[in-house]
Amino acid sequence: MAPTAEEPRPHLPYGTPDAPRIAVRGEAHLEVDPELARIGITVAARGKDRRTALDDLTRRNTTTLDLIKTYGDAVERLETGAFSITPELREHGRGERVRAYLGRVHITAELTDFTALGELTTRLADLDITRVDGPWWALRPDSPAHREARQKAVHEAVQRAREYAEALGTTLAALVEIADIGAENAQPGQSAPRMRSMAYGAATEDTAPAPLDLEPQRQHVYAQVNARFTMTPPRL
Repeated sequence: MAPTAEEPRPHLPYGTPDAPRIAVRGEAHLEVDPELARIGITVAARGKDRRTALDDLTRRNTTTLDLIKTYGDAVERLETGAFSITPELREHGRGERVRAYLGRVHITAELTDFTALGELTTRLADLDITRVDGPWWALRPDSPAHREARQKAVHEAVQRAREYAEALGTTLAALVEIADIGAENAQPGQSAPRMRSMAYGAATEDTAPAPLDLEPQRQHVYAQVNARFTMTPPRL
């Protein structure tokens, strides 16, 4: 029984002799320079009482933020994350006796100027009880590289389908479907190497460390599409 006008027509996954289908996959892989570099800064303070730890942590946090802000437009984003004050208990003795208090503040900075990155990273690592993690290299979510990869994947799918049709002595007739199955940048947290350092003494102008030479890590951008076409029936 043929379907009525109100009923949906059944999906034909394999085409028909009058409209043969070709199913192909198009892929693209680009290697491009990063657009962003992210570093994590952990500022710490330790005191025999809670107030001393808080005062030292507040002072060091302010010093760190002021230093980062001196780089102006090179810093695209500056965020404060977790803050904690933790009592350290004595290992021996009766009762819960507090030996000291440890405070931490986590800061994240995102830079677009990689020349400033090496200098800032070195200066941060030379601050009192400050740890620096990173850099993690990345592309912007709206980077043109993602668009270029998707377009290349589509072009490859069309070219591949044409080659199949040409092998049968015919040509493509129409595009039936195109499905995006991936256009992803490699995760910087997985592929980018880390640089870690911790400093316990503040530097003076005469002993300021030389800036680190940080080479940006190339980013890999992938895109894949599945495409289905119909072709003019070949003469076999």
